[in-house]
Amino acid sequence: MVSVPRVVIGAPASGHGTTTVATGLLAAFARRGVRVAPFKVGPGHIGPGHIGPGYIGPGRNLDPVLTGERLIGPLFAHGAAGAELAIVEGTAGLYDGRAGAGDTGSTAQVAGLLDAPVLLVVDAAAQGRSIAALVHGFRGFGSVRLAGVILNRVGSDRHEELLREACEEVGTPVLGAIREAGAVAAPARDPGPIPAAARASVDALAALVAASVDLDEVAAVARSAPPLHAEPWSPSAAVGEPIGGRPVLALAGGPAFPFADTETRELLTAAGADVIVVDPLRDEKLPAGTRGLVVGRGLPEAYAPELSANEPLRREVAALAAAGGPIVAGGAGLLWLCRTLDDAPMCGVLDADGAVTPALTLGYRDAVALADSPLAPAGTRVTGYEFHRTAVHPRSGLLLSPAAGAAWQWRGADPEGFALPHVHASYLHLHWAGAPALARNVVAAGR
Repeated sequence: MVSVPRVVIGAPASGHGTTTVATGLLAAFARRGVRVAPFKVGPGHIGPGHIGPGYIGPGRNLDPVLTGERLIGPLFAHGAAGAELAIVEGTAGLYDGRAGAGDTGSTAQVAGLLDAPVLLVVDAAAQGRSIAALVHGFRGFGSVRLAGVILNRVGSDRHEELLREACEEVGTPVLGAIREAGAVAAPARDPGPIPAAARASVDALAALVAASVDLDEVAAVARSAPPLHAEPWSPSAAVGEPIGGRPVLALAGGPAFPFADTETRELLTAAGADVIVVDPLRDEKLPAGTRGLVVGRGLPEAYAPELSANEPLRREVAALAAAGGPIVAGGAGLLWLCRTLDDAPMCGVLDADGAVTPALTLGYRDAVALADSPLAPAGTRVTGYEFHRTAVHPRSGLLLSPAAGAAWQWRGADPEGFALPHVHASYLHLHWAGAPALARNVVAAGR
């Protein structure tokens, strides 16, 4: 049973300001001395609002597609332990989930699984009384409990008055109104490390939201959530008996690789590894005794010159691979392992070159492993997520194939990634809580 007050921040569509409001609320409550826990629906990046005093832990993702819906309550209970308030940032539109799968993976589904009230953030810049029809439609569609509205980009006192009156007509309270002149732009959908609107300082966001939103009313809405019947997720229970030997595994982190799921490190530790974070922008050596390396999601293309300049660490990673140490990279992390990234030398573990492209590739994938690797044996089935504006080209000039050591295959696409005896590298991001055997496999390979 979990009794943490909680609220989900949703929106009619992407770009209304969900990230901005969620980050501002987290920061504002933290500065009041409230112990807050940050969460994000879906596989997207956690904003910077969870970094700083007052937060009980790192941000965590809640994605029913990647982990299965049965784990959403337990993962929330695990991440919210010790918190006085949990803020869950939604994704896309309130009912937008996996394409062709109804509301699966949507903010609405997660709100239902958490039995949490929803605050709807609405970009009101071009709205008048018609906002009543929009809000009324969201209240009447589905089973989400819409507890109130936060208006974003309000133009004037008169505009705010008109919008409030319209929402009152349909019985929905307005808990805040953020002025357009406050320079809180709705964040663009961007694969970068910090959503556009959250690039402002956390202090500025906290001050703006505290001045524009009734925090006491938001807290009251969060307290209205009933107790959640869920036992906290346990990484130790998920992986079983730890593997002996305590191999040292390096986990790439820092500004270039800030998006590794917190559960990845917890599962590796529970499976028997000593996990040490290494920053490829600063650290010139792998931790002493390193037996393997895990590289998570990041934005290495934004730091290609700096990553290339760290030649000592690049050489150490190449030497680890040559010695047979397991190396696993998911998401854009595989770019660091290529020979080059936009012509800048990288680690050279993969005989391939990476480059930025104008096209954005994204979506959930149901994949099967094509070959044995340190991550998974051939035939393993997983659901992952792709999200990148880069491409990797093998130097042979040939397309990846099962015979050429590709990692994954999914319907409607060519084989993807690299699966070698001691290396697994792929754009496919996996939430390891949904497949904890991956952590055991990596630790066993490191041992």
